Amino acid sequence: MCHISYQHYEPLSNNHNRRDSLSNSVRDISCLLQPTEARRMNEQAPSDIKAEHELCKRKRVPSLNYPAVTQTALLEGPEALKPLCCNATHRVNVFLLIYQLGTCCVYVVFVSSNIKAIADYYTDTDVRLYMLIILLPLILINWVRNLKSLAPFSTVANFVTLVSFGIILYYIFREPISFENRDKVGTMSGFALFFGTVLFALEAIGVILPLENEMKTPKKFGGSFGVLNKAMILIVTLYIGMGFFGYLNYGSAIKGSITLNLPEEKCKHLAQCVKGMLAFAIYITHGLACYVAIDITWNDYLKKNLGDSPRSTFYEYIARTVLVLITFLLAVAIPNLELFISLFGALCLSALGIAFPALIQTCTYGHHRQGMAKVWMVAKNSVIGVVAMLGLVIGTSTSMIEIIHTLGHDD
Repeated sequence: MCHISYQHYEPLSNNHNRRDSLSNSVRDISCLLQPTEARRMNEQAPSDIKAEHELCKRKRVPSLNYPAVTQTALLEGPEALKPLCCNATHRVNVFLLIYQLGTCCVYVVFVSSNIKAIADYYTDTDVRLYMLIILLPLILINWVRNLKSLAPFSTVANFVTLVSFGIILYYIFREPISFENRDKVGTMSGFALFFGTVLFALEAIGVILPLENEMKTPKKFGGSFGVLNKAMILIVTLYIGMGFFGYLNYGSAIKGSITLNLPEEKCKHLAQCVKGMLAFAIYITHGLACYVAIDITWNDYLKKNLGDSPRSTFYEYIARTVLVLITFLLAVAIPNLELFISLFGALCLSALGIAFPALIQTCTYGHHRQGMAKVWMVAKNSVIGVVAMLGLVIGTSTSMIEIIHTLGHDD
């Protein structure tokens, strides 16, 4: 699913300078950074796949998941890094778990915010009430244990999303696009938040290796004209197009989701339909978004400790319910779509999508490359690692500061 999101902080009404600098930063660098990040991902993802293939050959196993690739690569790497392999699987699982639960929080906020936007036409109610209303349906859809049973929901959601995109584009282009009263140059003060947003939008490192492993012809996944590159071209085009033209249309009034900017005066019923359709599409894919978190929590940890308990299935349903409740409580505490996106993007994907792949490549091929090829690989990955750590620290701290400001304003 494609998150139609923008960096604009509506709740911080007493902080116009922060909002304006952020929206300017997003507008000015989005067209540059999103293709750059997409290109970096397209380079890193194939390197992860190649590293996995290489490690599978060495270990004589059919496939490895992302945590296992990280641990195995560290074992193959320099002696100084080998002690890190002991808990590598757990570290990667923690980042994956936080990211997937963060994605589910974004889904909860997105669905409830759009339902509120529809209901506000009739009554003004706190968004948290709508979160409470959708809680039981969210729990029930996450009780579906078979991943294949969730696949039809994804198909329906994709169709609904495409139709919604068409309607949103109608609203964007129904009036002439103009640069009038639109700042052409902004500031860098909001870059850290935007960095996290771009990572959240474009990274899917937790599913890249599983997808490649499950394909009938895995060789078609990578390559210049592979599935990954084709998908990224489409996604980046959608993000840049929606972001650029959405800003030209709505200016600094742009909200966390463009659906919340759709006009209510003209063609109001069509606008309400779009909000409802996208809320429905995101809701029915919540089970897919939470599936990885459930799989890690249950299969990698809880199930092993329970052994062959006759009540294992009951405990699994309890675990699924608890994970949904965690995402619900986080969403209730901070019902801010764009802050969630930026926080979890910077916190988790700086490591999962940038630092760890660079580390995996260095450890996997460190002893097998010589001369300038080795020097170039180590230097490149060292720079990538530094950028990742800076993004993690600065992006996460900036997002947390904004969250504290939001909580203070709500109080």
